[in-house]
Amino acid sequence: MDTPLKDMPEAMEMANLGLAASQALNDGMVERLVTTGAHGLELLDRLNDDDTRAAVHRLVDGLTVMHQTGSLDAVFELAETVQAARSAMTDQMVERLYGFMETMVNSLATQNVAQFAQDAEISLYEAADWCNGTEAPKGMWGVFRSLSKPETIQTLNLMVAFGNCLRERTRSFDGHLKADMDDDN
Repeated sequence: MDTPLKDMPEAMEMANLGLAASQALNDGMVERLVTTGAHGLELLDRLNDDDTRAAVHRLVDGLTVMHQTGSLDAVFELAETVQAARSAMTDQMVERLYGFMETMVNSLATQNVAQFAQDAEISLYEAADWCNGTEAPKGMWGVFRSLSKPETIQTLNLMVAFGNCLRERTRSFDGHLKADMDDDN
């Protein structure tokens, strides 16, 4: 043997340990070890896939950035808050929340609201494309020049009028939703 005599007791100790472990395992334990090993090898095999490897690298990079910026702590705090709220909720609270959500979905699940949402989404994409296009003003003076166009003035007036109406509406609200809703009927 090539093993020096001074290492023999450790080698025999390891052999005895391995023998004792193999004698202590029953069939169920062996099956679980084999299954766990197979799942581990399957996971390693999946990590050899280029898309999976890229996804794992992206996940690790994202976690690193979140850690560096402190946003990972915010995610954990949010999870703790959600868990605390979930633990504190009673069955009555869950029923009331479900009723509220059902009412909101029924109120908002109309063809008009769906069309408005779709129009708003398409308008956002079109506006983003326009801003990246050649016709969009690229500097401060270009923005000032676009302010003289009638359609720009009309859009700004609409936004100001909407803000004023919303401010008046919320001022009359004063935290009394029921009274405000009765005024509409």
